[in-house]
Amino acid sequence: MTTQPSTDQPTTHWHRVLDPKDLPEGRVTSVTIGNRTLAITHVDGQYGALDGKCPHQGGPLGWGTIENGVLRCPWHGYDYDPLTGEPPPPFADCATPYEIELRDDGLYVALPADAPQPRTVSDVLAETMINWGVDTVFGMIGSSNLGYGEAMHRLEDEDKLTYIGVRHEGAASFAASAYAKLSGKPAACFGIAGPGATNLLTGLWDAKMDRAPILALTGQVGSQVLGPGAFQEIDLTTAFSSVSAWSQTVLSGSKHTELMNLAVKHAILQRGVGHLILPDEVQVQALEPEAPASGPEGRLAPLAVAPPQESLEAALAKIGQSQRPVIIVGHGARFHMDAVVALAERLNAPVCTTFKAKGLIPDNHPLGCGVIGHSGTPIGSWFMNEADLLVVFGASFSNHTGITPYQPTIQIDTDPLVLGKTFPVDVPVVGDIGVTAELLLAQIPNSVQTIDQRPDVESRKALWLDEKSSRADDDRGQGVAGAAAMAALNRHVPDNAVITVDVGNNTYSFGRYFECTRQSVLMSGYLGSIGFAYPAALGAWAAAPDRPIVAIAGDGGFAQYLAEVTTAVKYKIPIKAIIINNSELGRISTEQRAEQKRVWQTSLHNPDFAAFARNCGAFGIRVESGDQLDDALAAAFAHDGPALVDVVSDPQLV
Repeated sequence: MTTQPSTDQPTTHWHRVLDPKDLPEGRVTSVTIGNRTLAITHVDGQYGALDGKCPHQGGPLGWGTIENGVLRCPWHGYDYDPLTGEPPPPFADCATPYEIELRDDGLYVALPADAPQPRTVSDVLAETMINWGVDTVFGMIGSSNLGYGEAMHRLEDEDKLTYIGVRHEGAASFAASAYAKLSGKPAACFGIAGPGATNLLTGLWDAKMDRAPILALTGQVGSQVLGPGAFQEIDLTTAFSSVSAWSQTVLSGSKHTELMNLAVKHAILQRGVGHLILPDEVQVQALEPEAPASGPEGRLAPLAVAPPQESLEAALAKIGQSQRPVIIVGHGARFHMDAVVALAERLNAPVCTTFKAKGLIPDNHPLGCGVIGHSGTPIGSWFMNEADLLVVFGASFSNHTGITPYQPTIQIDTDPLVLGKTFPVDVPVVGDIGVTAELLLAQIPNSVQTIDQRPDVESRKALWLDEKSSRADDDRGQGVAGAAAMAALNRHVPDNAVITVDVGNNTYSFGRYFECTRQSVLMSGYLGSIGFAYPAALGAWAAAPDRPIVAIAGDGGFAQYLAEVTTAVKYKIPIKAIIINNSELGRISTEQRAEQKRVWQTSLHNPDFAAFARNCGAFGIRVESGDQLDDALAAAFAHDGPALVDVVSDPQLV
């Protein structure tokens, strides 16, 4: 038995750290007790306990080696006496030793009680973030963000923050984007310097292009090594300059809470990305114990702005001249549909949606006409072409949506830059969508009487339902038809579900064939990024944990983030994933044919996705024919936890 010189203090406690048989002669190992990591050594029959952090540059001494009776640091080869921590001359930086005893039941080390943690820059930043309502973070912990991670850990211990650790930072930013699209509130994504930060960029571009508020937090190498080219150092200010509405580095002398205030405020008001760069040493910089956090008080005004009266009067005049108005809603109307539907009912106006807005009005509503554009149905396009006036709320006129420029148009949006962005409109109106719809409804003269188009809606729907039923019956013996898969999902997806969708032929089938009731639909709209569906489902669950979550993806998209199934299993997130598996990038094959090109490099070699899900700890089942669909979906939705249905699909029956 070896005992170091006594360091007992009244606050010292003995901790059993190891069974001696687990530490052979001539070896060192790492042991963590509370917040301390120790290097435990066994040399010449004696045991030692040193602080596990090398005093030179912080290397992990417990990962070192015993050479010629001394402990050698694995990073730079610095040597220390394994019992006293003393370095050989002429060095003077000593590793802190602790008293160690060999007892009958193991090795014990005497450690002082953990000192109170100092209040740090990260603490005031994280608390300010929480005060703004950003209480959900998706990310990965790493070497250059540990200080901020520890601050979030403390908030999680206080039940003030939900942190979901993902397997790829791209999944973190997609999840945060989906959270914002569903809730209207920002979540945060979190990564390290270098590759962790750059991996966030695709999901951040998705948020920017779909005008979703999001907070990005990236670690950075220490300020003292910026410039010469340190490990994982890149210029994050430049890398994030085009994707962020606001980006700033937190410095030692910064007004730290003001930077967080500005990051979140820009995200909310500009509906985009607020970004903070957190150098390693600044994250753990100590502040006064009473250093206050900040928050949104006195920094935000009500955002529901009424349109100018002259714009309102111009819109009312157009409506007064119309007999067959049609309302088109985009994703920007998602929180204002009660007012929009009330206006539609007053005007007897069919309501079409952009693809991003699918489900904002139920398909079974007497005026609901579904999606227009590339992923739409003949119903919506027929009414748009037959209209004598289009009233467009919260849509930005994407070329994929195909809103016609040939009809008189009123466009309402909160962003004046969106108005007339693609082509001039007759009446551009800047105003909150809900407020504007309510004002229009209140001020329409009683003399305005439009044609009741409900009978036309009913007849057009009947034609399309017959067509869909016919397509669902198609079977070439090479997998399930897209219409059949969506018809089965209509029978099993709960009315209150959140559905996240990917891109590709699977999404085309969803847009055309799935009949929304009260479901919410999330997608990568303007960016159109493959791989969105599954990580977005993580974000949707965090925003609405009491609602069923369904991810619909193709095999190409799902494979990009399939490791996130382990995230769902770890956090018990009951995502029901439906993989429309045609063993190819089917949409690209279609485009190659349309461009008179040979189909090339679109085939995929897939694993058995159902078996993969089971290997991850989820429920998995494979469907190879239409008659297996209902039983498989029923089993997946009944499963208490994450589940996956791998549907072998016919690439020609989209």
